[in-house]
Amino acid sequence: MVATSRTAKSVKNSAVALGFYFINLVLQFFSRKVFLDHLGAEVLGLNTTATNLLQFLNLAELGIGTAIACTLYKPLFDKDTTAINEIVSLQGWMYRRIAWVVIAGSTVLMAFFPWIFAKMPLPLWYAYASFAVLLVSALLSYFVNYKQIVLSADQQEYKIQYSYKAAILVKTLFQIFAIKYFDNGYVWWLVLEVVFAVIASVALDWMVRRTYPYLETSISLGRRLSRKYPDIITKIKQIFVHKINGFAVSQLTSLVIYAFASLSLVAYYSNYMLIVGGIGALFGAVFNGIGASIGNLVVEKETNQVEQIFNQLFSFRFLLISTLCFSVYTLSTPFITIWVGSAYLLDSTAVWFIVLTMFVGMGRSLAEQFLAAYNMFFDVWAAISEACLIMILSIIGGYFWDLHGILGGGFIGMTVFVLLWKPYFLFTKGFKRNVWRYYKMYALHLAMAAIAWGVSCYILSILSFDSESSVFEFIVSCILYPLIYGFLLFCLLYIMVEDMRILVRRIFHFRGI
Repeated sequence: MVATSRTAKSVKNSAVALGFYFINLVLQFFSRKVFLDHLGAEVLGLNTTATNLLQFLNLAELGIGTAIACTLYKPLFDKDTTAINEIVSLQGWMYRRIAWVVIAGSTVLMAFFPWIFAKMPLPLWYAYASFAVLLVSALLSYFVNYKQIVLSADQQEYKIQYSYKAAILVKTLFQIFAIKYFDNGYVWWLVLEVVFAVIASVALDWMVRRTYPYLETSISLGRRLSRKYPDIITKIKQIFVHKINGFAVSQLTSLVIYAFASLSLVAYYSNYMLIVGGIGALFGAVFNGIGASIGNLVVEKETNQVEQIFNQLFSFRFLLISTLCFSVYTLSTPFITIWVGSAYLLDSTAVWFIVLTMFVGMGRSLAEQFLAAYNMFFDVWAAISEACLIMILSIIGGYFWDLHGILGGGFIGMTVFVLLWKPYFLFTKGFKRNVWRYYKMYALHLAMAAIAWGVSCYILSILSFDSESSVFEFIVSCILYPLIYGFLLFCLLYIMVEDMRILVRRIFHFRGI
């Protein structure tokens, strides 16, 4: 019964997140077009810059939400309302302190706006108003919205989508309408940004109170609670290093390309990364919602079942990730040709390295979700070492082999820690199993993927389908290519991997088939 409930919640979280992802994607496309058509590239650039500045200040939060969510798994499983109230109160106290840091940092930053936006062709108040409005929205997450962590940790993240994110989607619709039909459209955009930030926060707070009527937080107890839960503070420091590593790794490649190549090559590379980033966001929308379910599973301390679920999730995610990578490799070139022209293409070797890095990067999330469920963040040295190794190998590769060396160095550096260290750390310290079980499983999956890749390419060569000839044929290719490869790989995995067969049976059983 518990397992069925956990599966049901995971499926519901993923389905709702996926639905909101596609709705938001469509709205953002139209919103950006209306923004450009009616307000111009300068205002859009200002808005983007203000958002990036605020994101930099919000780095102070890295680690707290994850640490609190992981700490809540056990109290929620045990229905220990006292511990839940205390942990959320501690989070509120820490968020309150971060909010004041963000406010102070923002005040200092705004003092430099006359210099930062000196070349801006817009009135300076645009910069102040844009930043202030976005700051208000961010501060609400520290003062009000932090309680949503209970919904996330309790496998009810779909309620966040229904309340908070639904309000944000409505906001986007109103902003599109206001910009399109009202005078002073950007002023209306700013007003609506604040109004709906408040509405969304109120809706989310109502959802939390309705779901957890016992939840009563006391910010004033924060200092005392920090001494009662010292392990949370330790976890926050550890997670902070891991998050900074993720942020640094995502920015390193572009910086090294610029250092050894040119800004134009950075632009070419960024076109491909837009594709990879969009697919990564889609993948995250599907799988991020199962983190709490994994935490709930680990709390039950049934090690055999935990490892079995890991293996099943590994097979399923491997199927999806490999199919997505095959699609990017075969379809990114025609997509960029149709989108911005063949002059912006990278050569096939560079695309190979981008796809391989995407494959490894998307694959790391499963091990990290299980490590988070076990509260295992103490491999801080690995996070620092990964960033250093990627930087060193990218610089050496860039010096000797230009773009190919940069991309290859980043791929090798990431592979060492994602494919070797993370599984070793999880299996030996979490599952307490021999890690060679994982490496054998991974090797078998790679062999099946290689066979499916070769056969798919042969089939597509026979079909002689030209995905670059027209938009219609490209759309057909976007359906046909993943279907061919995904079907072949699924059949191979179903035949060769027992965990895939078990997963398929579980899915049909869950759906009552």
